[in-house]
Amino acid sequence: MKVGLVIKSTGSWYSVKDTQTGEVTSCAIRGRFRMEGIKSTNPVAVGDLVKYNFPANAETGIIHQILDRKNYIVRKSTNLSKQTHILAANIDQAILMVTLKNPVTYPIFIDRFLITAEAYEIPAKLVFNKIDLYDDREKQTLNETIKAYETAGYECFQTSVSQKINIQTIESLLKNKITLIAGNSGVGKSSLINLIDPELQLKSSEISNYHKSGKHTTTFAEMFDLSIGGSIIDTPGIKGFGLHDIEKEELFHYFPEIFKASKDCKFYNCTHVHEPGCAVKKAVDENKIHPMRYNNYLNILFDQETKHRL
Repeated sequence: MKVGLVIKSTGSWYSVKDTQTGEVTSCAIRGRFRMEGIKSTNPVAVGDLVKYNFPANAETGIIHQILDRKNYIVRKSTNLSKQTHILAANIDQAILMVTLKNPVTYPIFIDRFLITAEAYEIPAKLVFNKIDLYDDREKQTLNETIKAYETAGYECFQTSVSQKINIQTIESLLKNKITLIAGNSGVGKSSLINLIDPELQLKSSEISNYHKSGKHTTTFAEMFDLSIGGSIIDTPGIKGFGLHDIEKEELFHYFPEIFKASKDCKFYNCTHVHEPGCAVKKAVDENKIHPMRYNNYLNILFDQETKHRL
């Protein structure tokens, strides 16, 4: 039995790179293959280490087993609400690319992504792209948004792929690490990767003028080795980010600044909504927790409660 690294997933076929020889093989999963603990639309994900072999006289391999994962990042499938979609496995960090226009990345989307990264113990960083497009008002919004996330403890970076601003900074973040790069369609993921490693020549396209949103150019998740060392996993543009397996009672654990403040709440089971003696609400009033983050917490909490009642 061979051991290989899954570097591309199309949903039914997987590209697997032999860990010994580096040879890439097209593989399928064996019948009745199931991954314990998760009902997933893609039981094998990019970044997985798998055991596989070749049936007699076959040119394609069969995946028999996933080796233990150190981590993975998952979201609810948009089509099947009770199933999940694993974005990637065994990663060192996740970078979410964000734009304030063409297209707009909404803070609630950012927070849902960060909650998931926190839940699966994956360090996350935010890259705010297309800063060359912003007028004075939009720059104010950008600065306020960055303030909200830096106050929460997240590293934030400002870039312009088209103007090649701060690209070397992002390059240093990626060096010698396995990084998932995610974001809405059109935020510039593939263009950024092409700037950092032109040999990859990933497909990218312009924003749709009509919808002011991105066109999908990355069809399947795929891992690419970088010439500077390390690997990146490019993912299809994400429209929504549904939370998986996060109970409403523990939601505040995944907002680092809210969790920190909650230790001083009067009641151990405080929901940080209406209780007296809530240290979180006090921290919001004192601008120690950004109101945008707190409001997003309330919105997501309400959403989780609504789903729980259904």
